[in-house]
Amino acid sequence: MEKDNTKKIVRENYAKIARTSSSCCGSPQQDSPGSAQMNPCCGGAADSEQKQNVSKILGYSDEELQSLPEGADLGLGCGNPVALASLKEGDTYVDLGSGAGIDCFLAAQKVGKSGKVIGVDMTPDMIDKARENAKKGNYENVEFRLGEIEHLPVADNTVDVITSNCVINLSPDKKAVFEEAFRILKPGGRLMISDVVLLKPLPEAILNSIEAYVGCVSGAMLKNEYLQVVQDVGFEDIEIKSEVGVPADIWFNDPIAKSIIEGLNISEDDAKDVAASIVSLKFSAVKPENPT
Repeated sequence: MEKDNTKKIVRENYAKIARTSSSCCGSPQQDSPGSAQMNPCCGGAADSEQKQNVSKILGYSDEELQSLPEGADLGLGCGNPVALASLKEGDTYVDLGSGAGIDCFLAAQKVGKSGKVIGVDMTPDMIDKARENAKKGNYENVEFRLGEIEHLPVADNTVDVITSNCVINLSPDKKAVFEEAFRILKPGGRLMISDVVLLKPLPEAILNSIEAYVGCVSGAMLKNEYLQVVQDVGFEDIEIKSEVGVPADIWFNDPIAKSIIEGLNISEDDAKDVAASIVSLKFSAVKPENPT
């Protein structure tokens, strides 16, 4: 798929989500309290109750969810990176692919009035929705900027912490994303990323599936290659915080997965093999104090 066409399709799909407040797929399930089992579509959920259930599984607390303006949680993530970001009063924070604003609003509570929160998203409908949510919640230290995460509308060396929640896998140029993150971070600044990665290559048919791309599957990189890109652009102290696989039963019950399996006529064994290769990864990294 060509980069420009990929971005156009992703933008159109997420604009539809913003307008309808419903996500692109079904929800994860939970076998036991505290067990986070991810679906392959970045934790999508159809209604408000499902979204809250998904978000709790992903690591958001009841207190955090209750503090949000209505409509900020679209159930689209694959983790809660803000919970692990060690934000402090006065920090400048940027969220890559901010959607309706959930992580920005949680970060705003941590950085306080002396801090600054910037959400960047390439979908105008999402930016409109996030700004509306910020107004509803009276978040004076939060702003949302229209832009691509490969070309961030943020000045060099001005940011303390960057997070992203199941978005970088959608970028056709992940190296550019991390180069931009490196550029805008201050020396010593930190990344905290939740994203979907692969443990082994996907079948060619799925790699070429638009449904699988929008569903956060076929755009994902191999885990080791992904982390190598982060290192190659200059980040240090890369630390994996958690790694959660996708159980086969969730893969089979997910609407996007079903459409991929049925549309491409994938066998049950091959589908199980695909599910086993998908992982939700949370990791941190640091920009050196004296970058070269």
